[in-house]
Amino acid sequence: MPTTADTPKCLAAVQGRPILDWILGALATNHVDRVCFVGGYQMEKVRAAYPQFTFHHNANWENNNILASLMCAEAEMEEPFLCCYSDTLFTSSVVESLLSSAADISLVVDTEWKARYKHRTHHPPEDAEKVTARNGKITGVHRGIEPEVAHGEFTGMAKFTVAGAALLRKHYHRNQALCSGKPFREATVFEKAYLIHLFQEMIEQGVAMAHVDTPGGYMEIDTQQDFELAQRFWER
Repeated sequence: MPTTADTPKCLAAVQGRPILDWILGALATNHVDRVCFVGGYQMEKVRAAYPQFTFHHNANWENNNILASLMCAEAEMEEPFLCCYSDTLFTSSVVESLLSSAADISLVVDTEWKARYKHRTHHPPEDAEKVTARNGKITGVHRGIEPEVAHGEFTGMAKFTVAGAALLRKHYHRNQALCSGKPFREATVFEKAYLIHLFQEMIEQGVAMAHVDTPGGYMEIDTQQDFELAQRFWER
């Protein structure tokens, strides 16, 4: 607020272009042009602006969270896919690096994340979705990781092969059956879980996840301050 008072955040204009246009540009440069959009708040405005998308409606968006929102598009997960948050900016080179990963599940990690947080006084490092890694594999993804030991910050971008997507669905439904309406990891109830909560659970169950590193080339727009910083500092 106030930028999102009457529009979804993804339509807010950074340097004259909606956030979604920046995302689409980075994807299109890498020949990714089939887009599935999961929306809730004022999704009809996104539908009107981008009728070429495949849409899935998170009708209960006010009562759930990122994980449940992603799984609204489960019908699209029979083939390899990328996913990303719609309030982030990233360069085409980040997408290129992610596409080149051969792992079944790959997460993009910003290794220069601390530089961004010097300016983000409204979003402290403790809130970052931090990652630890060893020998090319992610060992943890959690907000509680100490900044000093973090390999970087998860950017919200991930790639799944067919096998990786099957693992995602399998672990989602297993935990949904066990925890629906009950606490799950740090979430008060399973329905309010973040994507990283399931990722951490999967890692602890032995699922391998690779990290694709980017030294910058990424910005998150979570607060009005972030929005103003993007106007000043974003460089594609």
